[in-house]
Amino acid sequence: MSKVVLVTGTSTGLGIAIAVQAAQAGHTVYATMRNTTKCDALDAAAEAAGVSLLVRQLDVQDTTSVTHAVETVIAEQGRIDVLVNNAGMGYARSLEQAEEADIHKILDINYMGVARCTKAVMPHMRKARAGHVINISSVGGLVGQPFNEIYCGAKFAVEGLTEAMASYITPAFGIHFTAVEPGGIVSEFANTVLEQISQTGGMFEDEYLPILQKYVSGAQNRQNTGIYQTADDVADVVMQVMAAETPPVRTRTSDWSEAFTKLKTELDPDGRKQQALVIEQFLG
Repeated sequence: MSKVVLVTGTSTGLGIAIAVQAAQAGHTVYATMRNTTKCDALDAAAEAAGVSLLVRQLDVQDTTSVTHAVETVIAEQGRIDVLVNNAGMGYARSLEQAEEADIHKILDINYMGVARCTKAVMPHMRKARAGHVINISSVGGLVGQPFNEIYCGAKFAVEGLTEAMASYITPAFGIHFTAVEPGGIVSEFANTVLEQISQTGGMFEDEYLPILQKYVSGAQNRQNTGIYQTADDVADVVMQVMAAETPPVRTRTSDWSEAFTKLKTELDPDGRKQQALVIEQFLG
């Protein structure tokens, strides 16, 4: 069945792969981004795949922009079947070193952006008694990692949002919620971390420096450990989730991410047991 799919953050990487694969699956895809002049990579990928995408402006940090984009899709299609909250931003710096403005930005994009977009589609999905919100989380939403406390904090928040909404909105209104939890994506993480560190003042000459150097060196040396997937590999998992009749509350995207999060996920890999327990305890 063809679905109307809204994807955020489609100017690069995973967002492009999700949008293109969804279109290849026969869905009507609204590929959104903050700045639509930066759609060259998306256009090239769509052309190479032989698919058409509807490119629209959507800034996840701007409620007016989010509302306008959602209302545009509703006006043109009458519904939104799937929202993929993909827009996000990495950040590697200790909390002690981080500027408060940077903390606000990471939380605003990675958590509030998800909340804004989800809030905007909810009235329409609730009216339809159907829909699926897929949140691109991370293994960092399950396991805290060095120099990622701010990023992980935002992703932990996304996990909580996903779980909580699935505990009552899914049984009441038939709207599903899924957190997709990749490890790293090839060619993006190490380079992005280095670029971000450079843009926020570089490596500070303090007691954190040798630990940070070890962390960055490790990121560069882990290319062959299975931690990094291609964007298409992760998008494959998103497509499986999108097609599932009963989607998981959470899912990892690789053997590495399964092993890395095993201590937290082994008893309930897809989150459905916890979902059922919460429903029983609070709404039974």
